[in-house]
Amino acid sequence: MLQAHWSPEEELEHAQRIGEEFLMGFETVDKIDRPAVSIFGSARVREGSFAYDEARVTAKLFGEAGWAVVTGGGPGVMEAANRGCREGGGLSVGFNIELPHEQGSNPYIDLGLTFRHFYARKTMFVKAAEGFVVFPGGFGTADELFESLTLIQTGKVLNFPVILFGSQYWSPLLEWVRDRLLPEGMVSPNDLELLEVLDDPAEAVRYVLDRYAERATEADSPHEPHKADAQ
Repeated sequence: MLQAHWSPEEELEHAQRIGEEFLMGFETVDKIDRPAVSIFGSARVREGSFAYDEARVTAKLFGEAGWAVVTGGGPGVMEAANRGCREGGGLSVGFNIELPHEQGSNPYIDLGLTFRHFYARKTMFVKAAEGFVVFPGGFGTADELFESLTLIQTGKVLNFPVILFGSQYWSPLLEWVRDRLLPEGMVSPNDLELLEVLDDPAEAVRYVLDRYAERATEADSPHEPHKADAQ
């Protein structure tokens, strides 16, 4: 909880706790021994819904490909993705968050950590991943989506695939970007190319894996194609 007036000692202790949380996050990311994809989406959907079932299938395919799947560790799409990844034999990772009214960790996590601060947690989603697959969701999902796009747009993450899964769900957002933001110069035509909209789990997995393979073969790349540089 934010306090209106902190003493210098309290501010220092708070900063130290944040630093310790970042360190624990980096140490957990270092335990991911294979390429990883971060999967996002609503915590409010349940098994039998489009978002839950497609996320589960997609994550299972990533697991079968030998990848790790990173989620926010909670229910809904996060549970579906961790569940599918485990079913596919992959490494299921969950970075949960302490909230006053939700959310407990789902039971399908092999490697997990619970954060108190959103910004430390969000850093780990990018630090761990080679790409994002974004399923239907609300404010939190949109925040994670635009965070990733901003990192790519500003050059903090290079050649980072971002997939919007479910064209029917995401079409109104894309229309707003094309019809309002682009004509008014708020984004550039190149920015529109940062997003790939797909409806098929196998195609989504193939797209991420192909982009990863491209980075692995780029002789002029200054970084190894492992974990993204989150700054």
